Amino acid sequence: MKNTKTGPVFYITIGILILAVILGVIAPHVLEAGTAAAQAFISERFGWYYLIVVSLFVIVCLYIIVSPYGRIKLGKPDDKPEYNLATWFAMLFSAGMGIGLVFWGAAEPVYHYATNSPTVEAGTDEAIKEAMRFTFFHWGVHAWGIYTIIALCLAYFKFRREARGTVSSTLNTLMKTDGVLGKIIDIIAVTATVSGVATTLGFGAVQINGGLSFMTDLESGFWIQFIIITVVTFLFLLSASTGLNKGIRILSNTNMVIAALLFVCILIFGPTLYMLNLFTNTIGKYIQTLPAMSFRIAPLTEDARDWINNWTIFYWAWWIAWSPFVGTFIARVSKGRTLRQFTSGVLLVPSLVSFLWFSVFGGASILLESEGIAAISELAEEEALFGVFEHYPLGLVMSILAIGLISTFFITSADSATFVLGMQTSNGSMNPATKVKFIWGLMLSATAVILLYSGGLQALENTMIVAAFPFSFIMILMIIALFKALKEEKPALQAEKEAKKAKRNKEVNV
Repeated sequence: MKNTKTGPVFYITIGILILAVILGVIAPHVLEAGTAAAQAFISERFGWYYLIVVSLFVIVCLYIIVSPYGRIKLGKPDDKPEYNLATWFAMLFSAGMGIGLVFWGAAEPVYHYATNSPTVEAGTDEAIKEAMRFTFFHWGVHAWGIYTIIALCLAYFKFRREARGTVSSTLNTLMKTDGVLGKIIDIIAVTATVSGVATTLGFGAVQINGGLSFMTDLESGFWIQFIIITVVTFLFLLSASTGLNKGIRILSNTNMVIAALLFVCILIFGPTLYMLNLFTNTIGKYIQTLPAMSFRIAPLTEDARDWINNWTIFYWAWWIAWSPFVGTFIARVSKGRTLRQFTSGVLLVPSLVSFLWFSVFGGASILLESEGIAAISELAEEEALFGVFEHYPLGLVMSILAIGLISTFFITSADSATFVLGMQTSNGSMNPATKVKFIWGLMLSATAVILLYSGGLQALENTMIVAAFPFSFIMILMIIALFKALKEEKPALQAEKEAKKAKRNKEVNV
């Protein structure tokens, strides 16, 4: 029987987070200033590194899809997928993008168009195209490529090699990770996970607050957000106590239903043809200019470089910080799928759904802005979506649904995160103890509260970028370890290919 008890990784990371929480309470400005200085240093000095390494992840994923390795199954040859495709997509999507899509769906495209265009003059027709193209870039295959790498490595070594379900266990083909080194790797992974999830929970609380304040006289502020986080914490801990196949599965499917309902409402009530044309045109531009965007660092233009630091580098760090959590969760629900099916599904399908989402919600906000109907770009980011709904039939109903959707995404993400953190700090146990999940749930909420208290969203973003940096090096090692392990399977793959060829020849002769 495998050891499922908590160990040094659990206690050390909890200790680090408690110290950070105490510092945030006693000296919030110190915490905000420290994370801001570290964030500025990493973005300025290592922006080039982020662009190269994230593009490398995408290239690796594309290679896996077309290579012979794609036939390898995540598990034994006769293992079947635990979840059907619809539920599988719903679970990985809810964990991977949920709150972010709702938060930025209307806000990011209209901001790029009206306020700070990446490459052209703001407010022009060209700015509309640029706004959509770079939004697709930030939420497309680069984001899901990061998730795919982590999930693929964890799932392969867990289900194919029967390793522990921890990040450090994926590196056993390169080094010994049973000792101190392995613990350090897992501590870095868990710390990155907490910072990424806490950031997103902070976004969720701020947007729920923004929606309520937009529709009522309720003010936006820290104490309202604190109450929101407290209520949602109770709900996601309740969900966490029911297990993976009840709480998370049901909530994930609920998320997809509500999101689809909002999507269809805006698509039907809004400028449908405009949105579909915007989607089609942007897809072409995205594919055409993807290599140039992937490596755009603007070394000679300070304003352009600031834009890249504040948007592209921020997003790449966000996805990396989230990747241990999302990757572990996706790996957990993906047993029985081939590497090709897994990589194609995780990389391409959610990217396409994200593109459709931004074309509809971003297209709606841009059209309202460009035709002078509403100044959506002047609203706070967390209020932009509700500003769009205000100008559509059933606007109040859609706003209430959106708050419900943010809440269920919030609960799903936090519930999934408690499961993943429990798994990572319980020697890779596939069923971590409820007590451990509860402790992590409380720590996630406390971290989100303190970061909001010490510096609002900016403190959340700063912390995430800092935490993602060291984990990116671990991801590179994971890729090397994966290909070393896959190379060992080449003889078996060749034998399988020859056996199939011989069988076909035999059938033809008969």
